[in-house]
Amino acid sequence: MSYAIQAEGLAKRFKETQALAGVDLAARTGTVLGMLGPNGAGKTTAVRIFATLLTPDGGRAEAGGHDVVREAGLVRAMIGLTGQYAAVDENLTGTENLLMIGRLLGMTRADARARARELLDRFHLGDAAGRATKTYSGGMRQRLDLAASLVGRPAILFLDEPTTGLDPQSRGELWDMLRGLIADGMTALLTTQYLNEADRLADDIVVIDKGRVIAEGTPDQLKSQVGGQVLQLRPVHSADLATAHALIVEAAGPQARIEGDGITAPVNDPALMPAVVRKLDQAAIAVGELALRRSSLDEVFLALTGHRTAGPARPGEPAAGEPRSGGRRPGDGGADAYETAGSPS
Repeated sequence: MSYAIQAEGLAKRFKETQALAGVDLAARTGTVLGMLGPNGAGKTTAVRIFATLLTPDGGRAEAGGHDVVREAGLVRAMIGLTGQYAAVDENLTGTENLLMIGRLLGMTRADARARARELLDRFHLGDAAGRATKTYSGGMRQRLDLAASLVGRPAILFLDEPTTGLDPQSRGELWDMLRGLIADGMTALLTTQYLNEADRLADDIVVIDKGRVIAEGTPDQLKSQVGGQVLQLRPVHSADLATAHALIVEAAGPQARIEGDGITAPVNDPALMPAVVRKLDQAAIAVGELALRRSSLDEVFLALTGHRTAGPARPGEPAAGEPRSGGRRPGDGGADAYETAGSPS
């Protein structure tokens, strides 16, 4: 099997913080590998190592068959990176931003301008090409940032929470563009706090917690680990919620949880539903909603880590325990083109 991205025993420490503690992962060529984990789990650290912006303390990592430490120059020539927040120059126009990157990559002015025009059209930014980027919406800036990472036609793309802060429509537009890139044969490593994003885009997923991989597989394989289906119950009267929860726990086990005005529980036994209906009927609890649905990655994440995902504290801030991630492509000005940080706070 051909792997475009691989890591074995990847380790990194920042002073007293063990950001990565022996991470193994692999992304098949032409697929999306989703990396999930709570804030501070080590996701951004792993991306920065793959992008040659950090040196690991242990283990090894490869991108495109090249070691990210010993062959960093070759790696930079074949990868692109898009970070959590667009790293374009606000005072330049869309065209000028892409033209600058093309020139930094060694293109002739004519080739850089042609590539800029091609990407601006592809990402539906042609009408705004001559406007200063500071006039762009958040979604437009993120599309421009993604376009910037593609100027050098990379074979591998690292996406570190690329849709953070975007509205649902802008997020959906970016998803469509990413699907198009993968359909063209690109390989991507995607970190995200939006579990539905990983569910829709990722072919395979690794879940990281406290610097270690705690689960891996396809989205469907991970969902099957916590039960293929989820029972969802909402009593008509909120006063019955605690009693209904006790009944569900008795029938389905301690993983049944109260969430808002309802109850959810993983289901492994198809006979659970009629048993629950009988118990509710015997307790004279009126039901407003009772359904079985497929498990979501949110439930997988909760079962594996004990809590749900949480985004950055405020726009522009990195996840707790992780250094910042820049948004331009490695090689367009070197490490100085990125906003860097020392050790995590």
